[in-house]
Amino acid sequence: MNLSAELNHPIFIAVAEKAAETGVPVYVIGGYVRDIFLKRGSKDIDFVTVGDGIQLAEKVASSFHGHHPVSVFRNFGTAMFHFDDLQLEFVGARRESYHPDSRKPDVSTGTLEDDQKRRDFTINALAISLNRDSYGELLDPFEGLSDLEKGIIRTPLDPDITFSDDPLRMMRAVRFAAQLGFSIHPVTSRAISRNSKRISIISGERISEELNKIILSAKPSVGFRLLDKAGLLEIIFPQFVALKGAETVDGKGHKDNFHHTLEVLDRIAPCTGNLWLRWAAVLHDIGKPPTRRFLPDQGWTFHGHEVKGARMVPQIFRQLRLPLNEKMKYVQKLVSLHLRPIGLTEEEVTDSAVRRLLFDAGDDIDDLMTLCEADITSKNKEKVQRFLANFAMVREKLKEIEEKDRLRNWQPPVSGEVIMEAFGLNPGKEVGLIKTAIREAILDGQLENDFEKAYSFMLEEGEKMGLTPVKKS
Repeated sequence: MNLSAELNHPIFIAVAEKAAETGVPVYVIGGYVRDIFLKRGSKDIDFVTVGDGIQLAEKVASSFHGHHPVSVFRNFGTAMFHFDDLQLEFVGARRESYHPDSRKPDVSTGTLEDDQKRRDFTINALAISLNRDSYGELLDPFEGLSDLEKGIIRTPLDPDITFSDDPLRMMRAVRFAAQLGFSIHPVTSRAISRNSKRISIISGERISEELNKIILSAKPSVGFRLLDKAGLLEIIFPQFVALKGAETVDGKGHKDNFHHTLEVLDRIAPCTGNLWLRWAAVLHDIGKPPTRRFLPDQGWTFHGHEVKGARMVPQIFRQLRLPLNEKMKYVQKLVSLHLRPIGLTEEEVTDSAVRRLLFDAGDDIDDLMTLCEADITSKNKEKVQRFLANFAMVREKLKEIEEKDRLRNWQPPVSGEVIMEAFGLNPGKEVGLIKTAIREAILDGQLENDFEKAYSFMLEEGEKMGLTPVKKS
């Protein structure tokens, strides 16, 4: 098979010319080649040379007008630069050997075949020649093209060796299966299960990188179920596995929260590409296992699971080396609030309750509503329709009240400084009590979110507390 028509970008011509000048064979390899057959656009192109990849990168970069700085990583024998919207990486062909306690290999110079053998999966070992005598020719020693056509993830060599050498490849196998809708070859799948404990030598950052890609796939439950089947999930994310199981006592049962959570995640996926909103879906019921109780008169309860879950979020983010910043606080907020809109649909939707929800959620209110709508997974279609209709009513109320009261990311109409100046106070308890009284009056609808009205209310509250306004000179 000749793919020269697929290599019409100027960068391929330049690489071929400079490789010929320096006398080193060069090939396009890996994900870019795979994505040609999958008809997916790719901005990352990997070139492998049977020779000095760094030297070739520098020659190619200098052949174009404009500034194309080359990043060189001599320890790895690689070089990288950007050309327009493409990221180009050059590496000399190599062979690798591993130590049992590390995924960092000993590297030595090798042939193209050596380089293809070290690739994780057959579909990523495909290469295309850029050499004059074979330009555009596909090199496929492990039948990767056949695996692409069949939708199979399979290792080029013995999978036990592949996964023991670099256990992160087990996560990558699951990620590719989830992203591409492929199945993992049975021999490869069994090897992942046998080697699952090896994942413990991989850093949390690398694991979470793959987990995030699974969460961002079109149907994330596929990846989570594969991780669970392989025994990887209980090692990397035991809190999630703890959601499994549906127990019945005295004829009263509860749903399996593992399967429910995956359903919520799949339901939210078409609505958002926001990784952190999807993480909120993953973690929304994470507090249920530690709060599960059976009460003979009520059945199963999970009282306070949203509070417990929100408290568990920082621990899980630390464990998975996810960012401990505003992203974490956002997920924590949505987990803590995820029952509030559902509660509104089960009672009369009062302006006061909607104001408080809008006040607490701020700019994240739309994401919260998206999460809550995805959380309706009942098999009772009538019940689902009723909930969704009520959610639509809550959304209308939110819009109406926001336009009137401007409560998103609310700032008090009367600041602490104004209160202190009005009564001649220093920072202290009285200032906080007056600010709270103003806020509660606005949220209850007793007071408009307006400076003049709030100032008058402040004076009244201060007098009730025995405070005397300072007379202005």
